[in-house]
Formats: sequence, C-alpha cells, structure tokens
Amino acid sequence: MSTEKTRSPVKDADATFENKPIKVVAVRSSPEIELTGLKVGPFEEGNEYEVMFWIACELEKAGIVRQREETLNASRLYPILHRERIQPISSLSSLPEDFYPRLRRVLEDLKGISKNSPEKMREYEHVQQLSQDIADCRLKKIITLASTPGQKGQILRNLTVEELTLYESLDKIIDEWRREIL
Repeated sequence: MSTEKTRSPVKDADATFENKPIKVVAVRSSPEIELTGLKVGPFEEGNEYEVMFWIACELEKAGIVRQREETLNASRLYPILHRERIQPISSLSSLPEDFYPRLRRVLEDLKGISKNSPEKMREYEHVQQLSQDIADCRLKKIITLASTPGQKGQILRNLTVEELTLYESLDKIIDEWRREIL
C-alpha cells in the first residue's frame, strides 16, 4: 500500500499464520525432535497433536504427520465464489479463517507439483482462476464499500486482515480526495 519500508499486511498475515497452532495426526511414531530452541514430539502413530503450522509442514515433509485441516481446493472454493457472486455489491460473505494465507500455500503447492503432471496443471489453473475470481469479486465490493459513506460496521466484520487494510487505505484516499474537491 505504501512505499515506506514497513511490513505489508499480507506478510504480517503470513507470519501470523505460519506460527499458528494446527492439528496434525501422526502417521508414524517418532522420538522427540529438537529444533533451535524448541522441542516437538515424541509422536505416536494415530495420535493427534497440535503444532505450529510451519512445524507441521516440516513434519509432513518428513512423513511423520499429516495435517487435519481441509485444504482449499476447487470444491471448497466454488461455493465461496458462488456465495460472493450472489450477494449484493454492498455485502461481503465471511471467508474461512486464514483464507488468503492458506490459499497462497495451496496455489504454491499445486504449482510445484503441476510441473510434472498435466492433470495437476489443469487443477492448478482451475484453482488459480477460482481464487482470482473470488479476489476480484471481493475487491470490487471493497472499492464500492470504501467509496460509499455511511455505517459499515457489520460489513467490515467479514473482511480479512488483508482486505481490511486495503479498505482502510482506500477509505482514507477517497476521504482526502472528497475533502480536496468539495
């Protein structure tokens, strides 16, 4: 949003998400693992544990756990897009928690595995298009919302952290512009 050397709301949301605890299930037993200043485990096959997202990703790569949270795929994104499209321009639906950080990771993962599989490439392109359509639909509504005076408290509750930052920036720019021209 600004050209200052500050962290972006997207990077902040990603950092928060990376350090958020999620549930995992051990797919094989493993002794305690010591990371820099942090210990995880031991893990017993079949048991459920809670670890930070970034740790879950590393443990999953090592074949020790699998994440319990459902990933955002086409079948989960389509209803979100449909719901967003049918609502009036003055209304935003709520999104699943950590929607954009999860979506970025799903797209990144699909892009990586799609290089070796035409089927995965089609899936990646489909999920990418659904994601773009959701973002575009919500962006139009945020712009309309920021340019419309009046009470917006209820609608603003359905904005993600990233969207709220965009809304606040747009609202400020539009408000300043109105003051200058009127």
